[in-house]
Amino acid sequence: MPHSPGIHHVTAIARDAQANVAFYTDVLGLRMVKKTVNYDDPATYHLYYGDEDGHPGTILTFFPWANMPLARRGAGETGEVAFIIPPAAVAFWLDRLSALHVPHDVPEKRFGETRIALRDPDGIRLVLVARPGAEALPGRAAAGVGAEQSIRGFAGTTLVLARQGPTAQVLEIAFGWRKTGEEGRFQRYAAPDGVIGNQIDLELAEDARQAGMGPGSVHHVAFRAADDAAQAAMAEALRGVGVQTTEQKERNYFRSVYFREPGGVIFEIATDDPGFAIDETRETLGQKLMLPPWLEAERGRIEAALPTLER
Repeated sequence: MPHSPGIHHVTAIARDAQANVAFYTDVLGLRMVKKTVNYDDPATYHLYYGDEDGHPGTILTFFPWANMPLARRGAGETGEVAFIIPPAAVAFWLDRLSALHVPHDVPEKRFGETRIALRDPDGIRLVLVARPGAEALPGRAAAGVGAEQSIRGFAGTTLVLARQGPTAQVLEIAFGWRKTGEEGRFQRYAAPDGVIGNQIDLELAEDARQAGMGPGSVHHVAFRAADDAAQAAMAEALRGVGVQTTEQKERNYFRSVYFREPGGVIFEIATDDPGFAIDETRETLGQKLMLPPWLEAERGRIEAALPTLER
C-alpha cells in the first residue's frame, strides 16, 4: 500500500516579505532555511522556514504576493497550520505572545491536546499544540526562545471541507493514513508511523462559502514521499480513485507532483531527497539568495526585481 509518514511542507501566501521574515524568525524562532524564488514566478521570493537542518515535517514556506486580492475564508482550504511545542512551554508562549502583542486565543483542547491559536501578520491561523514527548525532539535556541521551549515541527493541519468523506478517502488510499478520532465537527486522520506532521483534522463546514486564495491563506499542503518510487505509487493510487496529478516537477530541493483533492485543497507529494543542503552548508542555510541552475544566468535581473530583506 502507498505510504506517506507525514507532511513534508506547507506553503502559504503573504503580502510583505520583510514582515513575514520578522514574524517567523524573530517571534516564532524558526530558522530561515532557504531564500529562493518561486520557480514559476521568479520575480517573487519563495521563503522557507524550519528547524535547524530543514527536516521534512518542519518546513513552512511563503510566496509574498503583495498585489493579490486578500484571502476569503471558507470551505475548500487549509484553515490552520499547527506546530508542536512541549507541554511545559505553554506558559512561556502565552507570555511571549502577549509581550509581543501577537493576537492569540486562550488555550483550548482538541482530542485531549492543549492548543494556543494565534495569527500571523497576514491573518493566517497558526496553532501551538502541546504534545507529550515533544521535549525529546530536537529544538533550537533563537530570538529569545530557548531550545527547551522551541517549536519542534508540524503537528499537522486542519482542512475546512463541505464534505469530509472524499478527502478522507484520499488520505487513506493514497497516503495510508487512518482515522484516529472524531470530536464534534472534526475527524482526525494520522500516519501510522509518523512523528511530526503526522496528523490532519478534517473540519466539516457544510454551509460555508467557497474559500478564495490570497495573502492570508495556505496555498498547498505537501506530503512526504521517501523517493520517486514512493511518489509514483501514491500517484497511481490517486488515479485509482479518479484523481489525476501533474507531471513530476523539479523543485531542486525535492521533486513534486500536485493535485487538487476532492474537497478543493491543493495537495503536493514531495520527495524527501535531496534536501536543502545541496547548495549551502548546514551553517549557512538561508543566508543567500539561492537560484536553481536554470535560473542562475538571470540572477542580475531577478535580484533587481526583489526587495532587499533584512534578517
